[in-house]
Amino acid sequence: MEKAKNKSVEPLKISGDWSQQADSLKEKFPQLTDSDLKFETGRENELVKRIELRLHKKKEEIINILRKVQSAIT
Repeated sequence: MEKAKNKSVEPLKISGDWSQQADSLKEKFPQLTDSDLKFETGRENELVKRIELRLHKKKEEIINILRKVQSAIT
């Protein structure tokens, strides 16, 4: 029996003031660089991938971190 991968994570949509969110992320994770946090509308997956690689965390964890920061600021 094949295990189904958990793909129930909703796509991430960045809203609000991204520069504020990026500053907050840099405070929490000093290893993140401006390049890691460069964001273009519609390219959330690329942002998540860069942060995943830098923090050595899974995609789901990164999305949860980003959502927490976003909800704290907006």
